[in-house]
Amino acid sequence: MNLSEIGYRRVVVKLGTSVLTSGSKKLDKAHMVELARQMSVLMQAGVEVVLCTSGAIAAGREHLGYPELPDTVANKQLLAAVGQSQLILAWSQLFSIYGLHVGQLLLTKADLHDRERYLNARDSLNALLKNGIVPIINENDAVATNEIKVGDNDNLSARAALLCHADLLILLTDQLGLFDSDPRSNPEAKLIKQVVNIDDSLRQLAGGAVSGLGTGGMATKLEAADIARRAGIEVVIASGQRTQVILNAVCKEAVGTHFTALENPLESRKQWILAGQSAKGKLVLDAGAINAVTQKGRSLLSKGIISVVGEFGRGTTLQLIDSEGREHARGISRYSAADLNKIAGKHSDDIESLLGYDYGDAVVHRNDMVVL
Repeated sequence: MNLSEIGYRRVVVKLGTSVLTSGSKKLDKAHMVELARQMSVLMQAGVEVVLCTSGAIAAGREHLGYPELPDTVANKQLLAAVGQSQLILAWSQLFSIYGLHVGQLLLTKADLHDRERYLNARDSLNALLKNGIVPIINENDAVATNEIKVGDNDNLSARAALLCHADLLILLTDQLGLFDSDPRSNPEAKLIKQVVNIDDSLRQLAGGAVSGLGTGGMATKLEAADIARRAGIEVVIASGQRTQVILNAVCKEAVGTHFTALENPLESRKQWILAGQSAKGKLVLDAGAINAVTQKGRSLLSKGIISVVGEFGRGTTLQLIDSEGREHARGISRYSAADLNKIAGKHSDDIESLLGYDYGDAVVHRNDMVVL
């Protein structure tokens, strides 16, 4: 292991609940300190490390003596509120062994949706890294509802990687990586060591959460990997129980499943579009519009819209799909659903006469669009 030749400048490490508890009902402090040690070794070698940690609800249950509570959102928020302080205290104590301070960032989808809040979160993250402090990121489960939750820390870690312009995202789980079939039912299943393209056949290989302790399974890890690699970030999915797994991954040794980053990463605004709000609606496009958007780098005009799906306002992120439902791009609409229903299929020159106003010829400008 040669740390002097590390090619990564900034690394995000995501730890799932099953990794932090080693499959038990409480935090495995002995294992957590080993993971902290590996991250401290990286920082001593000049690599900046961001930690995205699960485990708040598990820590809350442990601290309260495993109370029998009804399975409601309010009780999960209760456990998260109690457990988050215990989780950050544990990490603070463990990193202090290696002379490192930590700083906590609790995020929701709303922090990533709004451009100003997104930039504020990015500035906070960069300030912590600049001062040698380990940023510890988790979803703000104590206040988040389903409407404002990212939903799982796999996707949250990918968005954190975009926020700080990381070079590598390491997703540690209770599995060795991505297999060509379900290793739980097929003993002949083989580990997929390298992934260049994420397609539908690969997504079908992903199953649900195994342990029941966390919210993310292999499917969410594939989603996270796809988000990160589009921004030029390499991704490794590996077992959190493997010896030296973080250091092995950073040193580019064969560990888990490695996802190749796209050669032409998205610029920062398009990274925000991909990292921010989930698509709230869809525009069904004709073949000409699909070709113009995906092959010619054009903006989407109203003429190419066949139909509008969903109710949404201006500034909403939309999926741009074909008549068979395949998504080709994602972008921010300059018009509301009500407006688009009136101008769909019409020429751009007719927008003002149809609406009484216009916000420009483009429904989705190419600068506000990510081609998938």
